[in-house]
Amino acid sequence: MLYENAIKVLYIDLATGKIEIRRRTDLAGYLGGVGIASKLLDESMHPELPPLAPEQPLVLAIGAIAGIYPLITKTVAMFISPLTGELGESYAGGRLALTLSMAGYDAVVIHGKAPRPSYIAIDGDNIEIKDARAIWGMDSDVVGQFLRDQEKGSGKRSILRIGPAGENLVKFASVCVDTYRHFGRLGLGAVMGSKQVKAIIITGDKATEIKDFKEYFRVYQTIFRSVTATDLMTKYHDLGTSINVEAINALGAFPTNNLTANHFDDADQISGEAFAKNNLVRKMACTGCPVGCIHIGQFRREFDTGYEYESVSVGYDYELIYSLGSLLGINKTDEILHLIEAVEKTGMDAISAGVALAWATESLMKGLVTEAQTLLSLAFGDSEKYYQAIMYLANRENAFYQVLGEGTRFAGAKYNGKDFALQVAGNEIPGYHTGYGNLVGLTVGARHSHLCNGGYAIDQSITAFDENKAVDTLFNEELERCLVNSLVICLFARKVYNRETVLKALNAVNYNLTDADLTAIAKRIYTTKLRIKEKLGFDPRNVKLPKRFFETASIHGKLDPSVTERMIKLYVEKCSTLLAEEI
Repeated sequence: MLYENAIKVLYIDLATGKIEIRRRTDLAGYLGGVGIASKLLDESMHPELPPLAPEQPLVLAIGAIAGIYPLITKTVAMFISPLTGELGESYAGGRLALTLSMAGYDAVVIHGKAPRPSYIAIDGDNIEIKDARAIWGMDSDVVGQFLRDQEKGSGKRSILRIGPAGENLVKFASVCVDTYRHFGRLGLGAVMGSKQVKAIIITGDKATEIKDFKEYFRVYQTIFRSVTATDLMTKYHDLGTSINVEAINALGAFPTNNLTANHFDDADQISGEAFAKNNLVRKMACTGCPVGCIHIGQFRREFDTGYEYESVSVGYDYELIYSLGSLLGINKTDEILHLIEAVEKTGMDAISAGVALAWATESLMKGLVTEAQTLLSLAFGDSEKYYQAIMYLANRENAFYQVLGEGTRFAGAKYNGKDFALQVAGNEIPGYHTGYGNLVGLTVGARHSHLCNGGYAIDQSITAFDENKAVDTLFNEELERCLVNSLVICLFARKVYNRETVLKALNAVNYNLTDADLTAIAKRIYTTKLRIKEKLGFDPRNVKLPKRFFETASIHGKLDPSVTERMIKLYVEKCSTLLAEEI
């Protein structure tokens, strides 16, 4: 907690109902966020057990200065991923970080399995495990409304909930946070479902008292001006991340029709500009953020005969336009929003769901699976079939959808379609096919995400490719993002929060740290994550990359598997050196 040399951790045992609050002075050296979450996961996980075993923990954590500076708005979740079988790491914005802070907690550790469907209510020091049988099976919107009506805690409120996909243990089920934000990647929804936790509602009203308010406010104003005076406002507020659709497409890096192509001819029809013109109705921000990058689109659909229509609002961004748009050959904004709504309703990660359906479509086309198995004549561009397939996938309708719900890697191996299963180490790929930086970055990244080390951006910035330089850049960026995520700064603001700014922000509220201290913290965190992955048996040198990545040209042409292998080995050597330093 602020001004205390201790981390306040709430422990919840679902099996016994035991609640415990501990002040952990030994965690202070991890600063917060992903640092303390990694350490808590490391000490409480069971590597010998399956990811969804009741004994496995679910950890939520916020940064050391959450809620008091602009764009320090995220909460990290750490768990054993049921999708990949190794480190699970996901981030969500909304009100959650501020609410946890106002409830008085730096971290929450949940373990065990509830004896019946339940939800957890945290209202400051009052923590209860309540009966959720009445809302089991319902979609996230209904659950949110129920809890808003049922729970009347005081102060700021945040609600986490899962949909039917989480209950049915779809391995890439997500967690909805405050309606428009999510813990999307790597299956946290399945972890909650396995524990029979339908939702977590957190309320708090504890204010943060700043001791040296004059110095703090001076730093705050400087950061605020830096944020609002940069292209953060114009890029992310105006069109949001969907501004990247036409740019990535022009580079020849926009995965289309299950990456059989790197360019979508109709990209202009699903661009950020097209969504803004046709569907944009609202822009929102996470609590404490002046940017407002959350773009809400609206579409109309008929729900009864006689011209009876309803207007449906959902959030959209670049990754969703890719996974439920170009990757599936969908070229209409309304149809993409319709698919996003289906994913939201059922509670699945949009990237993984889109990739899984793209793989299923190509498998059907190649005759590896039959229409009797898919239950639908899946075809690129047919959004109505995809909408129904999403429902089948979330409900695990038959044996085929049971397999597909295990993830694209599993399905590819089961049905002899692994060569075009778009995943790296089990995690379905984001919307970039840029080159070696992206592919190697996804392989070695702690959670196999483009947000681990920004490999896709490295590919876009280089003019002359150098293997060693690219690996150095990936490693240094991953290390630095451990620091950024210990504060859980929105990654859109990582350039605003450079080392100098981070030190000023910390020191203004009595964290007396130096640049060397920040480097030590970053190394401590990354080392902890690497050791977790080692304990879970992961070695990036053993990752088998699908052939499709080497068949379809990237922005630097077709990729050579031998170059990828060399770069992965170079990265592993750097990790080994870091681990040796930390012993």
